[in-house]
Amino acid sequence: MAIHPEVAALLSRSNRLGADPRNTNYAGGNTSAKGTTTDPVTGGDVRLMWVKGSGGDLGTLTEDGLAVLRLDRLRALAGVYPGVEREDEMVAAFDYCLHGKGGAAPSIDTAMHGLLDAPHVDHLHPDSGIALACSADGEKLTAECFGERVVWVPWRRPGFQLGLDIAAVKDANPEAVGCVLGGHGITAWGDTAEACEANSLYIIRTAEEFLARRGRAEPFGAAVAANAPLDTAARRERAALLAPLVRGLASTDRPQVGHFDDSPAVLDFLAGAEHPRLAALGTSCPDHFLRTKVRPMVLDLPPTAGPDAVEARLRELHTEYRAQYAAYYERHATPGSPAMRGADPAIVLVPGIGMFSFGKDKQTARVAGEFYLNAINVMRGAESVSSYAPIEEPEKFRIEYWSLEEAKLRRLPKPKPLAARVALVTGAGSGIGKAIAHRLVAEGACVVVADLDAGSAAVVADELGGPDRAVAVCVDVTSEEQIAAAFRSAALAFGGVDLVVNNAGISISKPLLETTAKDWDLQHDIMARGSFLVSREAAWLMRAQGMGGDIVYITSKNAVFAGPNNIAYSATKADQAHQVRLLAAELGGDGIRVNGVNPDGVVRGSGIFAGGWGAQRAATYGIEEDKLGEFYAQRTLLKREVLPEHVANAVFALTGGDLTHTTGLHIPVDAGVAHAFLR
Repeated sequence: MAIHPEVAALLSRSNRLGADPRNTNYAGGNTSAKGTTTDPVTGGDVRLMWVKGSGGDLGTLTEDGLAVLRLDRLRALAGVYPGVEREDEMVAAFDYCLHGKGGAAPSIDTAMHGLLDAPHVDHLHPDSGIALACSADGEKLTAECFGERVVWVPWRRPGFQLGLDIAAVKDANPEAVGCVLGGHGITAWGDTAEACEANSLYIIRTAEEFLARRGRAEPFGAAVAANAPLDTAARRERAALLAPLVRGLASTDRPQVGHFDDSPAVLDFLAGAEHPRLAALGTSCPDHFLRTKVRPMVLDLPPTAGPDAVEARLRELHTEYRAQYAAYYERHATPGSPAMRGADPAIVLVPGIGMFSFGKDKQTARVAGEFYLNAINVMRGAESVSSYAPIEEPEKFRIEYWSLEEAKLRRLPKPKPLAARVALVTGAGSGIGKAIAHRLVAEGACVVVADLDAGSAAVVADELGGPDRAVAVCVDVTSEEQIAAAFRSAALAFGGVDLVVNNAGISISKPLLETTAKDWDLQHDIMARGSFLVSREAAWLMRAQGMGGDIVYITSKNAVFAGPNNIAYSATKADQAHQVRLLAAELGGDGIRVNGVNPDGVVRGSGIFAGGWGAQRAATYGIEEDKLGEFYAQRTLLKREVLPEHVANAVFALTGGDLTHTTGLHIPVDAGVAHAFLR
């Protein structure tokens, strides 16, 4: 079926507006269009409204993301509206206004669009508009900025009454093209999609120009020398050191993934003398504090403070933050309020270093940071022309613990088994490591794809979905410096590491008399020494987080089975196998489980076999190289070829949540090799 012209225009407008962060934040705001179509029941004309549904993003909005409602029924709800004290009941009433299957679930702002007597409506959250909306004298500034073309609407929680308020304002001000919503954002309207978009951009750009023209210098106060940013290298090194600690604190109630931002806007805010006062006032727009909590946790030490002092102070501040958040909840909760969702900060600010943000996954953590950056921009604008005055705390609580918001959270799908876990897999550019990385991401983890081949690592990270799911690092596991750098990259990308897979390996198959000391040293350096170095770095980071963790070694059937012409490889695999037992005994007190997987005959996709090992083993057994996988399968009890995905399955079995009381275990993945049975 052809798309309705009004819908096509609505989607194009929405995507353009949503593509520019100056216009609205991620998943923020909504747009609508009204038009006439044929009623499939009566054959007559019917007036409809298409409006962005709950939870969508304007920049990527498609037709499936629109709610479709009959305009006559929607507007008839005004006649049965029970008043502001019961306005939440009206959201359920929207279901009785849907046309056909109705498309996406209608959002709380549906009434704003439907009750406005305008064919096209945009409701957006631009930083410039919110700066006026959250200024102490926002109404006066709005009049000064726009004259009669844009009207002030005092703060009211989103809902049916706000829709009635805006409709009344439009009717009373026929020259107006939009309004500034106190403490919230902007709404614009127009007779056509083009006119509506032009009016939205007029409000946003005019507010930007007004703030730039009228704004005073140093809206965050004079720069404090002690809070000046460290240089880039020192700043990133300190951030990587702090990230696991801060992530562990932010995960006290439930595991979180982290994101780090040291952009100039963040550092400028934290260098200003007024940042403690402004941060304490909390964020502004409802979309902001739903994702950032009402206020951040702010370190009150300079960036040059020693690590021990910083750690101690962060722990003190975290204890205070949790107590203050619990008190905030108790002050405002009613018998019908949802249970407190957790008292840990979503945003942690460290002067001279940057901002750490946290969420249930990387995207949520990143978006929380983006929203706090929006809040910084709002504070800058408001303080430059007036003073920052967000909505009062009781109203913030009403939004944060709104029953409608709680219902939306309950509709979210159940988290995947490895949600909020961060994995680092060595040798993940190909073969077994690549398969493990794919399985871990599929189960909800974020993955650091570590490989000596930077190009292969980058390709795999891209396959896995890019930076919100995976990042690539080039690392030689024989280098302590490169391993430390890889874990620093993991800390900056995701806040830390919970799951490490020692998979990097190499094999040179030779008889004893042909095995050189160089052959021996190379294999031991990569696998025995490399696994030791990676595990040591992982243990340091996991202890800093205080969240436990998993270390998995990909060893081999050869760790327990003696075969010919394989002295160096088999000996180093035996070394790795015993490291599993040793580290399981040592790290158990930290909640870190250490286990191993013993594969055999994994030919397909294997970097080791492709690098010459396959040819050597085929020659040893007197077969063609392309028959090696079949050969290995026939010598097993199950007569099945072992693939990289089967090894990945074992890694998931060890780390996916069911084997919570298992450590020091080796799982054979060899299709049954009796000589390699563990005894």
